[in-house]
Amino acid sequence: MASKRNFAAALGDWSAQHRKTAIFGWLVLVVLVTVLGGSAGQKTMTNADYGTGDSGKAERILQDAGLAPPAGELVLVEGGKLTADDPAFRSAVAATVEAIEKTGLAQNLKDPNTTRLYSEDKHSALIQYEVKGDPDTAADRIQPVIDAVEKTDKAQGEVTLGQYGAATGLKGINDSLGEDLMRAELTAVPVALGILFIVFGALVAALLPVVLAVTACVAAMGLLAVSSQFVPVDGMTNSVMFLMGLAVGVDYCLFYLRREREERAKGRDRATALHIAATTSGHSVMISGLTVVVAMAGMFLSGLTVFEGFAMATIEVVLISVIGSMTVLPAAMAWLGDRVQKGRVPFLSKRREAAAAKAAQEAAASGTSASGTSASGTPRKENALLRGVMRRPALFAALGAALLLVLAAPALGMKTEKLGTDKLLPPDSPMVTVSEKIGKEFPGAPAPAGVVVKADDITGPEVTGAIADFKKAALASGRTGKQIDVKVHKKEDIAEISVPLIGNGTDSTSKKALETLRGETVPDTLGKLKDTESLVRGDLAFSEDYNDQLSDSIVPVFAFVMGVTFLLMLVSFRSPVIALTSIVLNLLSVGAAYGVMTAVFQHGWGAGLVGTEAPGAIESWMPLFVFVVLFGLSMDYHVFVVSRIREAYDNGAPTRQAIAHGIRSTAGVVTSAGLIMVAVFAVFGTLSMQDFKQLGVGLAVAVALDATVVRAILLPSVMALLGEANWFPRKRRPAAPAASGATSPAPAPAEPSGGDRVPVTH
Repeated sequence: MASKRNFAAALGDWSAQHRKTAIFGWLVLVVLVTVLGGSAGQKTMTNADYGTGDSGKAERILQDAGLAPPAGELVLVEGGKLTADDPAFRSAVAATVEAIEKTGLAQNLKDPNTTRLYSEDKHSALIQYEVKGDPDTAADRIQPVIDAVEKTDKAQGEVTLGQYGAATGLKGINDSLGEDLMRAELTAVPVALGILFIVFGALVAALLPVVLAVTACVAAMGLLAVSSQFVPVDGMTNSVMFLMGLAVGVDYCLFYLRREREERAKGRDRATALHIAATTSGHSVMISGLTVVVAMAGMFLSGLTVFEGFAMATIEVVLISVIGSMTVLPAAMAWLGDRVQKGRVPFLSKRREAAAAKAAQEAAASGTSASGTSASGTPRKENALLRGVMRRPALFAALGAALLLVLAAPALGMKTEKLGTDKLLPPDSPMVTVSEKIGKEFPGAPAPAGVVVKADDITGPEVTGAIADFKKAALASGRTGKQIDVKVHKKEDIAEISVPLIGNGTDSTSKKALETLRGETVPDTLGKLKDTESLVRGDLAFSEDYNDQLSDSIVPVFAFVMGVTFLLMLVSFRSPVIALTSIVLNLLSVGAAYGVMTAVFQHGWGAGLVGTEAPGAIESWMPLFVFVVLFGLSMDYHVFVVSRIREAYDNGAPTRQAIAHGIRSTAGVVTSAGLIMVAVFAVFGTLSMQDFKQLGVGLAVAVALDATVVRAILLPSVMALLGEANWFPRKRRPAAPAASGATSPAPAPAEPSGGDRVPVTH
């Protein structure tokens, strides 16, 4: 296996022989792409880009007509002991309105002293206004109004002010995103470096994967800016791309570097060790990367622009990471040679040297290699867990599957929704508090539904009469607030009707109100007009349409990802059995991740451990995204482990002995790689934004289970149960001739009678 020359080996050999070209070529590529991306600038999604269904059509009608709804804002005035009838209360309202007007950023400002928009007990009032200009940039321009309201609040005695709306909410999210990303970068990189430092016991070996991963992320961000001109991206795409790039980039380098160090420990010369690492780990990295890429491509079938942006970002960073691992990494390793062990930690170095000396002594006494393996490549001994798994594979397969199924059980009741600003931001955020108070005192005010009416003559008597009938029917339904406003755009022949829904905007009461609005009120009035479109928009309508689109896309996305993954595994291992096993094991780990996410963020079990209050639902895009990401990432470990198993099998070891060899020889690197991924994802689970928390927890749990329960228990037990069927319809190939400087492996001893024990070489 080690001597077989494949594309990865050819690329690795070329890079090692042309070190300067590979290293400087990489640096030039990173700089050029970064400069190009900076020149292009990243294009982010507009409100209309997020939409789908009827609400998306309504947004596009308004955008095409140049009527994109301005960012609506609300200022809550709380009088405490005062009521709207007290002069001090009315004076505070007037002062706030005046302060907002002076900023020059407000339009359609509604003074509650005039509109009488008070709470039922008259202890609160609601000031409404819209931010002038492009709603997509309102968050960048709203700060003067925020400052004016805060200044007025401080000047008041018994009255308190709070602001919430589209612009302030988005500004809050953007500010949190910026802080979260900076904290993630400042935490994730040192954590990964620290783990690698412990794994390798040397500073240079630890720095190499991190430097390569970070430069790959930098290059990918530049490339993303270019591609965003064609596929605009969401604001958190950079964060997700950095998370993915750091995790896979470090892991790919780790696989490569550990194999090269392993071969050097066996006494191979530097060139041979690097060639073997390229042939084996380099090939695994290439297959793993391709699997991640095709899995991510499944998001293009979702029909949602936000997923297309995520797909572009992750595909770009993974491809760049693979290219770097297969070119600049072997070049750097060839240049460094054994200097990669520079900067060793004294106590770790002593332990490693002692272990190497002991292995050498045992090798001399028992005929094993210095790495602690027999001539056949079989590990010297197995740990207790591996011995148990190989002796009782059926029992451990049942226990492992049962554990994952129990963890997955809560996912059967998973509830998804497009989380609003109040749920995305930390629970202690002032804006969340204000939003909750507004929702309680003024039902429907924070996020009213909107009906967009497009007609040939919007001022015609039939349309005018239908709008009047609609208002009466909506009020008569008892599912809307009292203030239904109509804005007519005569030139564009469009009318906008603002309809506050009862409930808090996301609960079952509001959903029932939306259902009544769409299913009865609109069809019975506006829906009877000929040649007229009447579409419902708004936050809740958007969330419902978004969920419906995701539900419709789940089957094609899942089928595509699983189908392409199956084909890749089939091509890689020439075994439909191994390909099918890969799919089933991945589904179990994804299901367990879903279950944990549902338990924590929907039911609140252990939510305090991640510093949050359960929002009662999973962000609607999360299940599909987590599925695609995990299906791709889990292939890192699967390809790496199964490749080592097949390598031993092709070199003459019986199936069970090959399984034991593959699991034990990869245990250290899989544990290290899994620990790095879990640590990086866990960092995102500690951030303030709710979607980051859900993504971080889901991915961290899934990777932890995948690297432990799946790879250490389920994979070996299932393969042991399948036996020779694993390789169907392949036949054992003759042992490959040894690479230059290597000792040709001898055939492994036969399995014991009954097949329930693994031979142990002493």
